[in-house]
Amino acid sequence: MITVIGSINLDLIVTVERLPAPGETVPGSTFKTAPGGKGANQALAAARAGASVRMVGAVGKDAFAGEALALLKDGKVDLSAVAEAATATGTAHILVGADGENVIAVVPGANETVLPGGVAKAALGQGDIVLLQHEIPLATVEAALDAAAAAGSVSILNTAPFRADAAGLLAKANYVVANETEFDLYCEALALEGADRPARMKAFAVATGRTIIVTLGGEGVLAATPEAFLSVPALKITPLDTVGAGDTFCGYLAAGLAERLPLGDALRRAAVAGSLACLKPGAQPAIPLAGEVDEAIATAMAS
Repeated sequence: MITVIGSINLDLIVTVERLPAPGETVPGSTFKTAPGGKGANQALAAARAGASVRMVGAVGKDAFAGEALALLKDGKVDLSAVAEAATATGTAHILVGADGENVIAVVPGANETVLPGGVAKAALGQGDIVLLQHEIPLATVEAALDAAAAAGSVSILNTAPFRADAAGLLAKANYVVANETEFDLYCEALALEGADRPARMKAFAVATGRTIIVTLGGEGVLAATPEAFLSVPALKITPLDTVGAGDTFCGYLAAGLAERLPLGDALRRAAVAGSLACLKPGAQPAIPLAGEVDEAIATAMAS
């Protein structure tokens, strides 16, 4: 079982020819809504990868709640631990440029009501996978990491979005997933030494006994364990929309670890899934199915 404790949002998405500079207004070409939130995105990705998934989070008592949960319901994610809060459902306001890059502003809403006392709803067990992010209160993230350790569960902490006050939590997770910008910022916060990013990754892994994974977008993925260093390429694609790529990677990684795949194989499958998610607009709507990922891997191996 994979338990995701995290955010549930409705994404409000505008496409633009180019992202605006500070203080600038640019015309948008399309607008649409889609289910999102890093927690919900990762839960759906793990489910589409073939895993059994439970979601722990909260939505509001508003018109956005049903749409925010729609694809999780379709994906057979267990929503019994999703609470209904008095405040509004969380929202993400996303601008997507013609090159696929994006800027995002998040309004937490009901996600702020996912408190440490609710971690018990996760009913964590020995060998379960627990997947966490930083879009809920950090006290809840820390409580979940402690509960996972006590239960003998395997924890994965996606350090997005970057929060300097979360630096002390990284060493509590069995696996830490950061993009290159986040990792570099945490290097400063943790005073990690090393001449370059791989050296600092190795320093973190050796000092903590944990595994650190850094995603590099189109350049692939790096991972450092206390014993080894791995590099995994991404698919060569022309991205349409990168919004859900990182969350797709995390969900597929959790599913691979739940299947007890070797780390290199789990990373490879997650990297391919993340690449495929860039070929369609939106976060959850773009998450590929397991069969699509398998086909892409087979094609890449044959070429």
